[in-house]
Amino acid sequence: MTIKQRAQWVLQTLQGLYPDPPVPLDHSDPFTLLIAVLLSAQCTDERVNRITPILFSRFGTRPEDFASQPVEAVLEVVKPCGLGPQKARAIVGLSRLLMDDHGGRVPADLEALERLPGVGHKTAQVVMAQSFGVPSFPVDTHIHRLAARWRLSNGKSVERTERDLKRLFAPETWNALHLQIIFYGREYCTARGCDGRTCPICSHLNPPRSAKGRAFAPSPEAKMRKRA
Repeated sequence: MTIKQRAQWVLQTLQGLYPDPPVPLDHSDPFTLLIAVLLSAQCTDERVNRITPILFSRFGTRPEDFASQPVEAVLEVVKPCGLGPQKARAIVGLSRLLMDDHGGRVPADLEALERLPGVGHKTAQVVMAQSFGVPSFPVDTHIHRLAARWRLSNGKSVERTERDLKRLFAPETWNALHLQIIFYGREYCTARGCDGRTCPICSHLNPPRSAKGRAFAPSPEAKMRKRA
């Protein structure tokens, strides 16, 4: 099987499992999504979704609401997400920059987003994809790991993986596909739960290493989702 054939098989499998993947971070507009994605660094989506309602109910949902806040007040709320001091400073700092340079609006421009405090390439791409519908392929460490397991990239760096995946898949698939890979990784191909041989996709793509005919073995989360 060529790499393009593997990529097409992965795409068809994921589209069958997750035909309409939801955005896992709760938000109401580009600004609230930007804050949620920033908070999600080294933190679970579930915890972020518990913290952001508290954060927005206390301070508001606009850059102007945060631009005048002391960092300590924001830190008091976001601390449970980890890296609290850095994230609180970034939230206040990017809010001020949005007010000063962008009229209080989140720019639909990747480079402008990457210039905001605390906003890296992956975060900027998530906002571009999920708020503005611009084809983007945010690659986190787990997507990076799965791409290597599926032999779609050599795994040398996240940047290399992003380039490889963008070459393999059509731009119109990117926004949904990065979410589909995330959901699949959480349910079937976890960081410690699959060694590149045991989940359905890995066992199909690595037949010399894996047992033939291995059935799907979903995680408890997957079973709960199917019962819901």
